Amino acid sequence: MSRSEPADTDNPSPPVPPSQAVPAPSTKGDELASAKKEAAENYDRYVRSVADLDNFRRRTVREKEELRLFATSRVLEDLLPVLDNLALGLTAAKQPGADLKTLVGGVDLVLQQLKAALASNGLKEISPAGQPFDPHLHEAISHQPSAEIKAEHVLSVVRTGFSLNGRLLRPAAVIVSSGAPAGKGDQA
Repeated sequence: MSRSEPADTDNPSPPVPPSQAVPAPSTKGDELASAKKEAAENYDRYVRSVADLDNFRRRTVREKEELRLFATSRVLEDLLPVLDNLALGLTAAKQPGADLKTLVGGVDLVLQQLKAALASNGLKEISPAGQPFDPHLHEAISHQPSAEIKAEHVLSVVRTGFSLNGRLLRPAAVIVSSGAPAGKGDQA
């Protein structure tokens, strides 16, 4: 019995032309060709995905470098007026008969301008005089007795510390109080 003939002889139907006939089950060669075509399409998608990932990585590195350069330029733009004022101060200091008090005042203003420029870029000073000692923010370089400052509090700051946007850059070098001197606190 052919495919174009009906299987049921009681219910005759017109014969199906060969162009509309249901295709014969695929042969092994057709399955192999189909699998090869699918494999080629998958490989093409894989190659494109790898290329897209490589392009993404390169673009990310480039954008990160551009961001770093832009951030640096912003800091430098904020520091340019400080450089200008330092140059003016040096010029004034070199003048005959320069007033030392005026020069000191000018240098102090430039220092404040520098601190403000750095603070606007996220730099924060750590100067903990009189505060409790914190080993996460302070570096103890010695202990000294003090009747005025409680034990384990910062007696004096030797070197100011700095943090940048909450990240410690340099701990404050401090002298820590060990409390009242021995023998003075025992008398009542």
